[in-house]
This record gives sequence, structure tokens and C-alpha cells, in this order.
Amino acid sequence: MATDRLMRMFTDEKKVRVFAAVALGADTPAKVGETAGLSPKDTAAALRRLQAEDVISTSDGGLSVAYGHFREQVREERVQEEWVAREGVEGYGAGDERIEAVLRTFVRGGRLVRLPAQWQRKVVVIRHIAERTFEPGIEYPERAVNEKLQVWCEDAPVDHVTLRRYLVDLGHLRRQFGFYWRAAQA
Repeated sequence: MATDRLMRMFTDEKKVRVFAAVALGADTPAKVGETAGLSPKDTAAALRRLQAEDVISTSDGGLSVAYGHFREQVREERVQEEWVAREGVEGYGAGDERIEAVLRTFVRGGRLVRLPAQWQRKVVVIRHIAERTFEPGIEYPERAVNEKLQVWCEDAPVDHVTLRRYLVDLGHLRRQFGFYWRAAQA
């Protein structure tokens, strides 16, 4: 769950102090460090981690709390919980809570919500799509691959061509003479 990840992120006192300083109006790293009572090095490190987690954003006006991201996470959790209750599905069968959390965030009801921006998460989602869509060793003509990937892309801000390119680039699908296949160990 996103709230679990958020709670773990805020177990670091420096991150909490930096976040609080930004929430109280400090909009530059210098002001944040001064308000939080941290060295420039500690301030920069905490800001980097908070920005990587999309908790703090940077705009023309300076640093600010990414309230929209918090609202989106709460909405996604609520939708996921409703979907699990409705479908009776508990997970994606990954066996790893981190992978499950990524899939719960970006895949819903056999559809891609969006591709993650973070590369490691993107790799997890692409692998999941490959494993759920293509049988190892079976050749698929390009048209069949496109049709299968279009199902994943309905209502997603990504198209099937981009998804196909990632599958090929990451080695989940092989391509030759207009045919695609999934290797057994992809």
C-alpha cells in the first residue's frame, strides 16, 4: 500500500524535518535547511529522496508539498480496495510485497493504469504484462501482438506501440520477420 510506503519514508527524522519545513512555507533549499535545522548536505539528501518519492515538487515558485500526489495515492488505494472487494482478488501472485505494491499501483483489472516513471517499477510492470499476455515459445504475428497489447492500453496514457517496444527492448519478446515470441526465461 502507498500509505505503508509513506509511513516507512517518514521514519527518517531528517526527511520529516525537511518535509515539515516545506509544508510550513520554506521554498528554497537554503530556507528549508535553516527552518529544519539541518546542514546543507543533509537538507539536499533529504530533498532528493522526498522529490524522488513525489512527496515534494519543484516549480517556478520553488519547493512545495505535492498535495496532488497524496490525493492520487489515496484515490488509487480506495479504487484498489473496492476492486479487490468486488473481484475477490487478493494479489497478483508475485509473492513479493514490493512487486505486489507496484502492480497494485499501475495495473488494475487486467489493464494498465499508466507506466511508472521510475525505471525499476517500469521493468516490473512490463515483465508482468509479458507473463500474463504471451505464452513462451508461441509465435505471434504483429497484428496479434498489437491486439493483445491494445487491451492493456485501454484508458491508459500509453499506446500499444510503446508497450511493444519496451517488451522487445527488455527482452521479454523477441522479433524476427514480423513475428514475435516470448522466450521461456524472459
